[in-house]
Amino acid sequence: MATKKKASTAKSARGRNQDRARVAGGQDHEVRYEAKKSGRSASAVKKAVKKVGNSRKKVERKLTRQ
Repeated sequence: MATKKKASTAKSARGRNQDRARVAGGQDHEVRYEAKKSGRSASAVKKAVKKVGNSRKKVERKLTRQ
């Protein structure tokens, strides 16, 4: 009888890359990370996410301009 392969519980590399390209404004750990990284407050990060969307590049660009 053939053996079944177990379904991988880990995301694919593409899924992880897509996830890292976004900032989840509702996730406190992601907001804290961006705040620490940019030297800004958590509320500034949340405002940037609301203003420019959740693209990490756009959020970082917005935080460095302010």
